[in-house]
Parts: sequence; structure tokens; C-alpha cells
Amino acid sequence: MEEEMADIQITQLESAAIFKKTNLPVTLKFENVVYKIKPKKEGLFNSSSKLEEEKIILKGITGIVFPGEMLAMLGPSGSGKTTLLTGLGGRLSGRLAGSITYNGKPFTNAMKRYTGFVTQDDILYPHLTVTETLVFTALLRLPKTLSHEEKVVHAEAVISQLGLTKCKDSIIGGPLLRGISGGERKRVSIGQEMLINPSLLFLDEPTSGLDSTTAQKIVSTLWELVKGGRTIVMTIHQPSSRLFYMFHKVLLLSEGNPLYFGRGEDAMGYFSSIGFSPLVAMNPSDFLLDLANGVLDDPQEDQASIKQTLVTAFKTNLLDSVKEELRKFDDQQVHGKLHKGKFSQWSNTWWQQFSVLFRRGMKERKHESFSGLKIGQVLVVAFLCGLLWWQSKDIQDQIGLMFFYSGFWGFYPLFQAIFTFPQERMMLEKERSSGMYRLSSYFMSRTVGDLPMELVLPTIFVIITYWMAGLKPFAPNFFSTLFTLLFSVLVSQGLGLALGALVMDQKSATILGSVIMLSFTLAGGYYVHHVPSFIAWIKYISISQYTFKLLIGSQFEPGETYPCGLNATCYVEDFPAIKSVGLGDKAISVVALGIMLVAYRLLAYVALMRIGVTKK
Repeated sequence: MEEEMADIQITQLESAAIFKKTNLPVTLKFENVVYKIKPKKEGLFNSSSKLEEEKIILKGITGIVFPGEMLAMLGPSGSGKTTLLTGLGGRLSGRLAGSITYNGKPFTNAMKRYTGFVTQDDILYPHLTVTETLVFTALLRLPKTLSHEEKVVHAEAVISQLGLTKCKDSIIGGPLLRGISGGERKRVSIGQEMLINPSLLFLDEPTSGLDSTTAQKIVSTLWELVKGGRTIVMTIHQPSSRLFYMFHKVLLLSEGNPLYFGRGEDAMGYFSSIGFSPLVAMNPSDFLLDLANGVLDDPQEDQASIKQTLVTAFKTNLLDSVKEELRKFDDQQVHGKLHKGKFSQWSNTWWQQFSVLFRRGMKERKHESFSGLKIGQVLVVAFLCGLLWWQSKDIQDQIGLMFFYSGFWGFYPLFQAIFTFPQERMMLEKERSSGMYRLSSYFMSRTVGDLPMELVLPTIFVIITYWMAGLKPFAPNFFSTLFTLLFSVLVSQGLGLALGALVMDQKSATILGSVIMLSFTLAGGYYVHHVPSFIAWIKYISISQYTFKLLIGSQFEPGETYPCGLNATCYVEDFPAIKSVGLGDKAISVVALGIMLVAYRLLAYVALMRIGVTKK
């Protein structure tokens, strides 16, 4: 027992030690970085599309950050801070020109293992606790060479290091769910990146929306991390004077132009030397932001000319010294080396990723999936149907119930599934761009995790309505109806997933889903028996039509009769509603639904491949 306790303590000490020193010191160098975008065209008829000029967001930014240094990017909104940070983090798609190197080498998958990126918005699952959030992240991001217990210990060490012990069992919370505070949420986001002991850490506005005391705690934590030889780059908006002097280097941007790059403590002296100094003592960051906006004490001064003067002064006075610093680094050739040999892109196996994502998904979504509102909705509709069709022996009524089955259980799972990927887009982008897991493991875990409620609710619905409506009381007929409906539910769910993944906008996807499903329903063979040939093709891709056909086939067989008048009987296959869809070719309907089941999910998967991947 004592030996086990000793082993645990040693492991905890080793885990805590990852915060003392980084594995690979990284020097970040960026030279003449330019980023251009094409303005989005507005309206359908834009005749000047070819003549539109590209908009330049970054206009030749140069700088270098060494291990053990913290660089703060300052500037007003729209100055290009976040764009530059995203580009330096290897996450920017589009026309990025210039040279960005890490220990003298371009960004690679290997470098991604040493890089942490904390976004401005804390993208976290609201129903998970702090411990669960960090443990699941550790299980996904730490290498498979570590055991499950060692990964958990790493997560606990991060919790202790970032001062999250008091709230470790509290849920994260969200806009409509009370949870931990904003500062604690930000530290959890930083903790997720610290788990991999990053050599290079990027943070976008880590103090945004926080009070000065909480912001001080966040930056002090980062200051401690820098001491371990890490390179930290952040954007920050109006830091206090205490925070300003904690930054080793400061980069001031204005409309994509650099106005200053150098030590934070030298900034005020530089601007004084070129004729810009405050009339009264003030926070250096406030003064620098005023300059970046072209605002001086004299309101008569032209803002554009002030900005241009500062840009010219930077090129004249500072740019050469910055480039000289870059050249010295090249001459020293102190490039750290990444691990040689074959580098695995993924930290864990496919199955490990799937099992962790499945467990995380079930913990997060159990509150939504098993909500009383959903269950109550289905139960109310089920009992209402049972009462309306109570022990009905009329063939028209029974066919109507079959069509209601196909309609209700076409729309319901479709709209449940449509929201799946749009709601998780930000999380998927964040985690995929970090290289946490394969898209296939995420997709399969999400699909399998949704199955219980997708199949349990329609099963309960059929059990209630089938016997209340007095349909054929034989096992083959009942199970045929049930399996047909479950099959249809899976296909409709696949269509919803595909629409959500393609459109990635809940409102637009809902409208599109309504139009498509209504088209399928109208062409299903119940409302219109003689569909014009030029639009009859819709029924061949209609989920409702194939489902309706199989449900009719589960209750009626060729040769059966029904009372159609006084002392008269008719064949069921001659009844108009049945004749329009027919009782034969069940296999074709099963195969058609099977093709749709695979095709819709494949389409959803392909559509998701664009999320979280940087286009070069």
C-alpha cells in the first residue's frame, strides 16, 4: 500500500514538473507577413466582381519572440491582431504571404503537438464539470504511451497549477446555465492547452470581459508559464499599467500596419523620441491605443496623417533593428530540433478516440436527450393517436394511421438531427484544428451516441398506438411495422445530419429540411394518386413513399379482402390508397432506404471534412 502511494506521489510530481520546463524551446520568427482577402460580394448581380481589389489586412509585419518571452499585440478593433495571431498559430486559411518559422522551420503536424491555442471565446461543454472537461481533453490529447491513470493525474496537476481546485467539481455552465465564473472558465481553456505542455502558446484576448483583478491573475499565471522556457503570444485589449509592464515585448498595430515592436518598457521612450508623448501621466496601453487610432490631445490633428507619420517613423527608426535581431538569430543557428523519424499524426488510436468521445458525448447530452419535454411530447402524441384511432376497423383509417406514422417519424428525427452539427461547429473547429481526434471517430461516436433516444422513443410510440388502434395482433405484423418505422427514423436522421452539416446554419437548414420533407410527403402516394409524369421522379427519392409502402405491406397482403358495401367484399390491393403504392416490390423499398441511409450519412461526413481544417 505504501509503495502504491509512493508511486502515485512520484507520478503527481512528474506531472507537476511538466509546468516547470518545456520539452522543446521554440523561437517564433515572422518576417514581412502580408494577408489579403477578397471582399464578399453583396447581391446577386455584381458586375464589378472582376474589378474588385483585394483587401489587405496585414501589411508586412515583422518580429521575433524567443523562449521565455511573452509578446502582447495591441491595437484597436480591426487592426489585424487576431488575424496575425491566427496566422502565427498555423490556423489561417487564404492568401498569407511572408515567412513564419518555428526554430527556423515552417509549421508542420509535428509542430502542432507543441502548440497551444486559446480562442477568445471559451468553447466548452456547459454540462461537464471542470475535472471532466480537463480529463476528457487529457485522454484525447496526451499520447497513448501514458496510461489512463497517468493522464488523469496530468489533468489534476493542471487543475492545481491553475488554481481551479475549489471549482473542480462545478459544471462549466453557459448563458442559460449557472456555472463557474468567467475567469475560471478562461483558466479551464488555458488548462486544456497546458495539458500537452506546449512550447508555444497563443491566446486571443485572454482578459476580455474580465475585471482587472481576474485579468491580473490570468496574466500572472501566464508569466509563471513563460519562466519554463515557453514562448507566449497574445492579443490583448487595453491592459492595465501593471499588466503592460509584465510583457517582455509589445507589438502595436493600426489598420494592419506595425507602429511599434520592441520591449514594453521602451515603448513610451520611443514615441517620445519621435515627438509623441502624453501631456499627463497615463496608462501606457491607453496612450498607445490613442496613437493607433490617430488620436492626440489636439482635436484639430488629422487622424489619417498621424497614423501615416507613425507608420513611416516605424520603418525609419525601428524596422532595421528588428530585422537585425532576426538576422542574428539566423546566424546563431540555435534551431531546436523536433523529434526525428516517422511522426504519428494522432496521439491515440481510433478506438480510444471513439470511446472517449462517446463517453463525453453521453455525459454532455444526457440532459438534452432524456429530457422530460421530448418524452412528454411523444407520449402525448402517441396517446392522442391511440384515442383517435381507437380499435378502428375501417381500412381507410388504418391506412391513414400508417401514413401518419411515416409523416410524423419523418419530420421529428429530421429536425432533431438538423441541429446536431451547427450546434457543435465551434467545438469541432477548435478540436479538429488542434489535431485532437480523427473526424471519423467523432462522427461515429456522435451517431452511435444518438441512437438510444432515436430508437427508444419511436419504439414506445409504436407499442402504444399499435395496440390502441387495434391493428393486426400478430407478432410478424407488429415487428414488421416497428422495424420499418425504426429504419425510416434512421434514414430521416441521416438526412437531417446531412442538411445540418452542409448548411451549418440552424435557421436555413430547418427551412430547407421542411421543404424537402414536405415534397417527400406530398409525393408519398397518399394525397395524390396520379402524379404528373414530369414531377413523378420525386417519389423515387421520397423517404415517405418507401416507408408508407412498407408499412402498408406490414398490415395487408395480396388476396385479403375488406367489406366494401352491404354483403360485399373487395380485395385490399384494389383499394385506391393501396393501389397507388402497391403491395409488391418490398425488397426494392428496403434497398432504396438502405442506400439513402448510407448516402445521407456519407454526405454529412464529407461536408464535415471542411470544418477545422486550414486551407493552404
